[in-house]
Amino acid sequence: MNFESLNTSLQFLKPEIAVSILLVVVVLFDLIFQNNKKALPVISITGLLVTGYFIIEQFTLNGYAFNLLTADAFGAFFKLIVALSAIFVILFSISSSEIIRCEDRQGEYYTLILGMVLGMFLISSATDLILIYLSIELLSLSSYILAGFVKTVERDSEASLKYVIYGGVASGVMLFGISIIYGLTGSTNLYTINSILQSAQLGGFTFIFAGFMVLSGIGFKISIAPFHFWTPDVYEGAPITITAFLSVASKAAGFALLVRFIKITFFDSMSESGYWILLNVIDWQSLLVLLSILTMTLGNFAALWQENLKRMLAYSSIAHAGYLLLAVAVLSNEGLIAVLVYFSIYLFMNLGAFFVVMLIANKIGSEDVDDYKGLGSSVSFLGVALAIFLLSLAGLPPTAGFIAKLYLFIALIDANMVTVAIIALLNTVVAYYYYVRVLKNLYLVRKEVEMEPVGVSFGNKIIILLLLIPVLVFGIYFTPIVNLAKSSIAFIGF
Repeated sequence: MNFESLNTSLQFLKPEIAVSILLVVVVLFDLIFQNNKKALPVISITGLLVTGYFIIEQFTLNGYAFNLLTADAFGAFFKLIVALSAIFVILFSISSSEIIRCEDRQGEYYTLILGMVLGMFLISSATDLILIYLSIELLSLSSYILAGFVKTVERDSEASLKYVIYGGVASGVMLFGISIIYGLTGSTNLYTINSILQSAQLGGFTFIFAGFMVLSGIGFKISIAPFHFWTPDVYEGAPITITAFLSVASKAAGFALLVRFIKITFFDSMSESGYWILLNVIDWQSLLVLLSILTMTLGNFAALWQENLKRMLAYSSIAHAGYLLLAVAVLSNEGLIAVLVYFSIYLFMNLGAFFVVMLIANKIGSEDVDDYKGLGSSVSFLGVALAIFLLSLAGLPPTAGFIAKLYLFIALIDANMVTVAIIALLNTVVAYYYYVRVLKNLYLVRKEVEMEPVGVSFGNKIIILLLLIPVLVFGIYFTPIVNLAKSSIAFIGF
């Protein structure tokens, strides 16, 4: 590799390089200024804002770095989702009683979050199976530790242990699948594998089995059934800040990887109506539809019985993964637009719900739905905010959640997947019950002993408004995110 190509590749890796430098800066600052932990979130957010500038630059690029990563608008879109999620989670951490109690380990906390961010950035752009595996491991190892970060809480340690066990199995299965694909094709580059599949008869049981094994590793990250078993326990046991981060950023990176894996490896041609024609190796559409129906149905019905709000939101996130998988299953640019619009809105409404739950838990010391009875008047601002976030997650107009579901259903109807659209609609109706149940406890059940009004700091009000305003505005004026989504899928894959 000559100097010019090296320089070009490095230009395409600016966001990853920026996060790597930021990670080192945070580690060094924590070592040198051990008594100044309050500066760590400021440094982290500042560094992520600089990284965001480099991400925005990538919306106009279309190139390859070291034949391992693609720099394009599609990857930039998901990196932006990850960076925004990380900034909000760091802001949440400043007010989190769980993280405040671990003051002596806050340097490690912010370092590990940045390690997760770097892993997600690489996952969003990777086009080589070995780099995909290493990126997933970087993300996973950081998240394993953060899931059990509050060592004094028993459920945190349990969550971390379960996460490690499930993650280790998923990682091993995925690596075995990658080794089989390499043995059959002689390459780990997705573009090379695609050209080999087009020129040789490499289908059959062995390749299909290997493809399923790789899918299981990706499915673990995006919490789709039947690879979801870790999600409820880890989401309930981990600190709320980490739960919120996993529910949005990790899922976004996983979906970016899933789309690239299918679109690049198995792509044959594009129909005149904009639908992908895939190589006749694996029936991806039928498989994804089956998994999505299983995921959304299991997530919604399991959420009905949950008493813990974090656990309920965990099953809710599984159900949302099912909706997103359904949009991928359309196998068209319209489906991808639905995925990107959905994630743009899901970022705000899901993080907002977790943040309000965290603030209420800080005050009442509980995340149980029954302990919310009669709290509406005591937590007036938080109660209204939580109501809007939950109604948006349910997909009710005029919130942005309705627009997310609308674009999903438009993509399904355009693809003549009417039966699947009806199943998704019925699942949405089921979801109304467990979201509204929380609001019923807040406002329609009287508490025996009145609680003093709960105040919210000015800073936390600003954070809630930063999440709340997009949920309301994008419910009415959603043209900008739709246009951004359309421009972001122009050059993915082929």
